[in-house]
Amino acid sequence: MKVLQCMAGAEFGGAEAFFIRLTIGLGRAGLDQRVVIRANAERAKLLRGAGIEPDELNFGGPLDVGSGRKLGKMIKQYEPDVVMSWMNRATAAVPEPGGKFVHVGRLGGYYNLKYYRNCDHLAANTEDIADYLVKNGWAPERVHYLPNFVSAEKAAPLSRSTFSTPERTPLILALGRLHENKAFDTLLRAVARVPDAYLWLAGEGPLRGELEELAERLGIKPRVRFLGWRDDAEALFASADIFVCPSRHEPLGNVVIEAWAQGVPVVATDSPGPGTLVRHGESGLLSPVDDVQALARSIQRLVDDPGAREELSRGGQVAYEAEFTEDIVVGKYLDFFEKVTA
Repeated sequence: MKVLQCMAGAEFGGAEAFFIRLTIGLGRAGLDQRVVIRANAERAKLLRGAGIEPDELNFGGPLDVGSGRKLGKMIKQYEPDVVMSWMNRATAAVPEPGGKFVHVGRLGGYYNLKYYRNCDHLAANTEDIADYLVKNGWAPERVHYLPNFVSAEKAAPLSRSTFSTPERTPLILALGRLHENKAFDTLLRAVARVPDAYLWLAGEGPLRGELEELAERLGIKPRVRFLGWRDDAEALFASADIFVCPSRHEPLGNVVIEAWAQGVPVVATDSPGPGTLVRHGESGLLSPVDDVQALARSIQRLVDDPGAREELSRGGQVAYEAEFTEDIVVGKYLDFFEKVTA
């Protein structure tokens, strides 16, 4: 079995991070694969560190015909059984299979399906996205649910003094792009209703200035730390008491799975991804999207009750170990490749 994977992603992002994890995991499992990425020094470094030498192309958009031609030559040279392209840009660059390989488009969101017309199969990382594909005309037998996995590798907690945070205060962690979909404005308003708790918000994005101004207006800026983009998520989780995912729109909620793997109790909003993942009261607490009071109540409940935190932590780890470990998900991908080429 030979698989060529193609990712023309952004500098940062959940799909991009999972692409690295899956590629390395498939390599560890012995899959013969060729990897093509949009030129990115850090991504290439991570792959090379795992013994995978990527090819790098520009993938500059509709006017960049050169990348598509080069990708076509790579496919012709490598003769893969499967080409798996990630998201819109890479998928549009893949030539029509013509029976020479099976083209799989991998989706982590509710994308415009015009880019996927030439695919033989689509792989969705949530059941809700798979339903969306079927509702938009794809035959069920050509749509497949393949979940993400995250690492359960632990790290030592950071010293709270690193970010001027008192040792004994309740510490809330949130991760993600500072974008309207992530609803960090709702989280800030909820934190304003939870006295004494501190918030570490890790991520970058277009709303950083607005969110900092909101924290100032709410009078909680002394309790909020904007950490920027971080590559030490395990250490952040190890430092936190509670993880919160307040998203308005979240196709999967990979950060929820990360929190489960790290043993941190989860509070999330009932958006499509987290609402499907979390069993309320078992593996986390759910509140309605954009309901500041309900979100604050859920956070306060865990601040006040260490026993509830421990119970939800155990429930999250059970959920993680049942479906989202590397061995389980890599095995599903290998079975999937065999199925679509049979």
